[in-house]
Amino acid sequence: MDVEEQKVKFVVAATRREKSFTALCQEFGISRPTGCLWRKRYEEAGLAGIAERSRRPRQSPTQTHAALEQCVVEMRQRYPDWGARKLQILLAREQVDLTRSTVHRILLRRGLVRDHDRHSQATTRFERSTPNELWQMDFKSPKGWNAAAGPLSVLDDHSRYLLVLHAVWSTHAERVREQLETAFATCGVPEAMLMDHGFRGGVRGRRRARPA
Repeated sequence: MDVEEQKVKFVVAATRREKSFTALCQEFGISRPTGCLWRKRYEEAGLAGIAERSRRPRQSPTQTHAALEQCVVEMRQRYPDWGARKLQILLAREQVDLTRSTVHRILLRRGLVRDHDRHSQATTRFERSTPNELWQMDFKSPKGWNAAAGPLSVLDDHSRYLLVLHAVWSTHAERVREQLETAFATCGVPEAMLMDHGFRGGVRGRRRARPA
């Protein structure tokens, strides 16, 4: 079918709600944000709203609408320890579709991060020589979870063995400490640990911390 026919069939099926929205998007071969956009235009203006539109930008592609910028700023204020990558995921859940680089530029422009805080992507993976030489600790992405933080993850850098994967639903120290104490008792105490910005009440920022 052509694009116009595909849009019509999609919005009709979405209105009937005979399938989940995610399954419907998969059936039509479109992303969920695209499906949300088609449904929103249809609800606002009917079939005329989903007619094929000109792709010519109405404004400079390097400029972001003020309302979208404010969404980024407010999300950053709610999660001051999180960078563009995690903020982009949370924004997408609220139907604010921005690239990670755009989110980072907004944070830079508003003075919420510094340019040298952005690390270039590693091209090679480092690995320690023996188990328990270094553990890496972080929270998994909250995408798909109805919580501020995803499951806690602790990984041995040498073996890549996942020592902890537990839904603590909080970045506060007490719940994290409980999981670490269990891992220490089971696997031993590591020589060092590497963690990111998501931890509160304990180590802040990316640094190495030697267990007591």
